[in-house]
Amino acid sequence: MAATIFERALEFVADGMSVGLGSGRAANRFTELLGERVQKGLRVRTTATSQATEDLARRVGLTPLPLGEAMPLDLTVDGADEVDPSLDLIKGYGRALVREKVVASVSKRLVILVGREKMVPRLGTRGKLPLEVVPFAAESVLHHVKRLGFDGRYAEVDGSRFQSDNGNYVLDVTLAPSADARLLQANLRGIPGVVDTGLFLGMADTVLVGDNETFRLAQELCRPRRF
Repeated sequence: MAATIFERALEFVADGMSVGLGSGRAANRFTELLGERVQKGLRVRTTATSQATEDLARRVGLTPLPLGEAMPLDLTVDGADEVDPSLDLIKGYGRALVREKVVASVSKRLVILVGREKMVPRLGTRGKLPLEVVPFAAESVLHHVKRLGFDGRYAEVDGSRFQSDNGNYVLDVTLAPSADARLLQANLRGIPGVVDTGLFLGMADTVLVGDNETFRLAQELCRPRRF
């Protein structure tokens, strides 16, 4: 049996597969281990969910392709910021949420790697939901977010507004645990200028839960296969 969630995720990879590479600490460790396997002869096609992931992949010996050339994807391995009992997710604390969702949407299987602290009773427990927004519309989006009863602020890096790999801003919406994540998703995505939200609903097929120190595999949660 695999010792860690990263090693277990590698067991889903077979020779000749096309694999989406997620962003963030957990996904980065998977990418590093996948690079080691490729150096030993495993053949895979990969695509990356962020420029940072693409740079890492190249450093470990992978050759990420543009998404269109890698499709269809057999598997994507990524992290998450919250996972509820239905395996719905909040992602995007690392600011790559739109590309992560696009890649996940064309993957036959989405495997999520998390520590125990990311498991929550309801989405919104950690109090933040990222939105990627068109820069022109950012102030109007904040206006509409406040009309829905939420606070929001710009994500910043070194005192400047963060811009995603797509050239957009990210807003962090402050919220309480949501009883109806699908209604929240519909309301936020209905605001003109919102590219997408960090709500990943009904997308994860497998969640591998590790302890918070060594990421030793503690639990494997599965949803019925989508196709």
